Amino acid sequence: MSRIRIGVTGSGFMGRTHVDAASKLESTEIIAVAGGSRAEKLAADYEITCESDAASLIRRDDIDAIVIATPHYCHFEEALLAAAAGKHALIEKPLATSVEDCEKMAAAFAESGLILSVGYHQRFRNSNKRTGELIQSGAIGPVRCIQTSALFDAETMRSGSQFGGDWGWWRDPRSVAHLINSAPHTIDLCRWWMQTDLATISAHSGTFREQNPNENTTMALLSFTNGAMCSFWSSSVAPSPGFLGEDFRFRFMGDEGLIDLNPFGDLKVSHGGDWKTEYQQPTVGFDNANAAFQPARMQAYCDQMQAFVDSIQGQPGGEGTAADGRAGVQAVLAMLESSTSRRVVSLDR
Repeated sequence: MSRIRIGVTGSGFMGRTHVDAASKLESTEIIAVAGGSRAEKLAADYEITCESDAASLIRRDDIDAIVIATPHYCHFEEALLAAAAGKHALIEKPLATSVEDCEKMAAAFAESGLILSVGYHQRFRNSNKRTGELIQSGAIGPVRCIQTSALFDAETMRSGSQFGGDWGWWRDPRSVAHLINSAPHTIDLCRWWMQTDLATISAHSGTFREQNPNENTTMALLSFTNGAMCSFWSSSVAPSPGFLGEDFRFRFMGDEGLIDLNPFGDLKVSHGGDWKTEYQQPTVGFDNANAAFQPARMQAYCDQMQAFVDSIQGQPGGEGTAADGRAGVQAVLAMLESSTSRRVVSLDR
């Protein structure tokens, strides 16, 4: 089959990540990039075209599919431009910033017979894939409880970053909340591992340690349609050095055993009283420019890009769908609504 020709909107860390992934695969050809202060350098580094804006890139006749890696509030407009131009799209999470926009995007792509995927690359991390296999095989029996955390210090990351760029979008009210950047991966993995949906959400949100109109810390209690319950703690202002291994962590209690998963470290399983290391994730470098684009981190993004290509070519891909993207956005907005209203929010599907 012919190679899928890719254009990327957004030239920040994730824009460069997707350009790099597309450049590594034999099934894709990276054509152009647009958007952001780093677009010209990114284009020069990969010897591709730098377009003046997203609309110009999307209109190109030599591009089959778009990867959207711009700030969250840009996703909706750029996605509709892609659908109108007959281009498939892979959109970095979150899919959009409202459930209504997610639904409009899904309808536009479906009506045009195009693929709309969401960037849930954690599905392709080997530690997470193995966790799904264990849960779905019944290795610890029915999952009853999940404890999750997503804790880091954004200020330390920004001040020490070698990637440059303007972090202003993080505090832009159009970005809704830190939560919409933090929670979708956690929500998607839990839904994907257990093959179930969320039922209810109760949450409390706040903003601490910085001047920011958006939420930066949330604690939530979730229930799933299969009866499982889950606690979720997210914060972008946990003082450095943070809690060891809690930047992304999952603990599962089943009827017959336990799973302790650090997707960037060890996957451990307890069955019958003893802990066993089931898998050790190679170090995923994302805190410096050299490590970030080595195979250990890029494996998941390359596999996700290939899955996107497979879907375009009519084969099962396994990447996040528009429905999966909607579920993540709906969950985040339900957490914020619950915090404001001080009530449990039931989710429709």
